Amino acid sequence: MIQSMYQERRTSSSQWVPVRGLRYHVRTWGSPVPGSTPLVLAHGWMDVAASWQFMVDVLSDAFFSGRQIIAPDWRGYGLTEGPPTDCYWLPDYLGDLDALLDVLCPGQTIDLVGHSMGGNVVMHYAGCRPERIRRLVNLEGFGMPSTRAAQAPKRLTQWLDEIKALKNGESDLRTYPDAAGVAARLMKTNSRLTPDKAHWLAQHWAAPNAQGQWCILGDAAHKVINPYISRVEEILEIYKSINAPTLFIEAADDSLSGWWKGRFTLAEFHERLQSVPHLQKGLVPDAGHMLHHDQPQVLADMLEAFLQA
Repeated sequence: MIQSMYQERRTSSSQWVPVRGLRYHVRTWGSPVPGSTPLVLAHGWMDVAASWQFMVDVLSDAFFSGRQIIAPDWRGYGLTEGPPTDCYWLPDYLGDLDALLDVLCPGQTIDLVGHSMGGNVVMHYAGCRPERIRRLVNLEGFGMPSTRAAQAPKRLTQWLDEIKALKNGESDLRTYPDAAGVAARLMKTNSRLTPDKAHWLAQHWAAPNAQGQWCILGDAAHKVINPYISRVEEILEIYKSINAPTLFIEAADDSLSGWWKGRFTLAEFHERLQSVPHLQKGLVPDAGHMLHHDQPQVLADMLEAFLQA
């Protein structure tokens, strides 16, 4: 049985940008007009730039017209190419974003949106380069739980063990017999994802290898723990340096509690957000962590209202 496929309303184009020793894949929609502000979309962990398609498709014509929307595949994801590595670091995402903007949006301020891991990245970037950001949106980008200095030795030991396991092939990502298997995996993870969207997304989220097995377009090294502890006092100082009006949007489902089992809560993250100078909050009903898949129209309306205010 042939599964119906989601039909794109707006077609994207691809380009590859050489930055920092990588060949970065960047997906773009729309055509800019002089004076328009680029909208840059940063995807999350184990995701790809194409994941934004459902939201881009339901943006109003008035908002979309004359604006360029830019979404890179982060290093180690999608179609971005680079040398092998055994771990990934938050500062490298900041360096990549900075270099990409110098090429794609030289001398321009941008509207910057990030989801999940991408939300954490854009919050840090906006605190480091406040002059580059006109408006900032964080979608469920919570960052990491606070840690104590006493945890440092065991964390470094865990990092050493995990990179050794990766080298030995013990952390390889699962493969799937076909795209339908990938789609089923996506729907299992997100029960709100409809089959047509899952089958469309599977074509971008994975690809067949030489043996015909479908592999996720994400490096298994992303699963390796960060060796350094998370210092909340440093995060708060970065948040304080954000000058742009900032919108934090969370889903009605509390995914944070599910991940961390009480070690990091929404209340704790909301307390951190008090350090952001110009903050608004929004809530997307009937949605989980992948809120740009679950409620793209609701999210698009919220973004338009904030970015055009």
